[in-house]
Amino acid sequence: MKAVGFYHNHPVGHPEALQDVELPTPSLGEHDLLVEVKAVSVNPVDTKVRAKGDVPEGAPRVLGWDAAGVVREVGARVSLFKPGDRVWYAGDITRPGSNAELQAVDERIVGPMPERLDFAEAAAMPLTAITAWELLFDRLRAHEADPTEARVLLVVGAAGGVGSILTQLARRLTGLTVIGTASRPQTRDWVLAHGAHHVIDHHQPWVPQLAALGITEVDDVIGLTHSATYVPQVAAVLRAEGRFALIDDPQSLDIAPFKAKSISLHWELMFTRAIFNTPTLARQHALLRRVAQLVDRGDLAHTLTQRIDGIDAAALLKAHALVEAGSMMGKVVLVR
Repeated sequence: MKAVGFYHNHPVGHPEALQDVELPTPSLGEHDLLVEVKAVSVNPVDTKVRAKGDVPEGAPRVLGWDAAGVVREVGARVSLFKPGDRVWYAGDITRPGSNAELQAVDERIVGPMPERLDFAEAAAMPLTAITAWELLFDRLRAHEADPTEARVLLVVGAAGGVGSILTQLARRLTGLTVIGTASRPQTRDWVLAHGAHHVIDHHQPWVPQLAALGITEVDDVIGLTHSATYVPQVAAVLRAEGRFALIDDPQSLDIAPFKAKSISLHWELMFTRAIFNTPTLARQHALLRRVAQLVDRGDLAHTLTQRIDGIDAAALLKAHALVEAGSMMGKVVLVR
């Protein structure tokens, strides 16, 4: 089968950063689906692994952790899907990714694709939807909040892929007042259109901007980018015993400013369940099924903003460059 991979870590401009390769059809484990990949999205994790991730000896590393496609075969113990089903998923970072014609993926981290979306629109959502859902409901337990309390959530970097889903989920499924951060007029408009009640500029001091909204402190902060840079501001705006959740990869994180307020720290990595085969692995299937229902009901909008035809090395390098630029709204998707 055709696939795109790399043999050595290179910057995006290097001619061998990504290469078109031929690989055998994946073999299936007992819980696996063999999916014919129709569309893939590129996320920051793809660019980070391409630049610095491990590469198997003598074989290409295949990236891709967002996909939509059609089930072609199923493993011996598969019970959730059958050949011909349209599915969406983010996959498992320890296995070959979706930048290939065919991919083997555990059914327990796969969901039925929303009926109202095409493959490209669907491929934009799984990784960000899983990450956003787990941030809100597994890490911060937002569903357990007392609805009689006026709780406030601040989302730092709300115009990106995860933020665009997170603000929608928080607005639709919780009673939180949702504040997103954005610094450009177009990103401010995007964040408001995707569920935030208010927007503040993360490049300006947060306390006076929140005060102008009548807000003296927030209950939770979710950091989606440059978290180490924002620690002093996070500590300033969070209430005592508030919570800070993050997904990015700071080289170091000085959390000493959190001590006086007993602020708790929560990491989110959507691959954790698959990496460690946790007892809650199938929760990703359940949440992707629920997200698909919300999309089909019109409660959630897809976040596709750029579509590229073809899934090959040249197209993927273009998408990697867009993601690495760091100024995207929503998601870039490649479709066959």
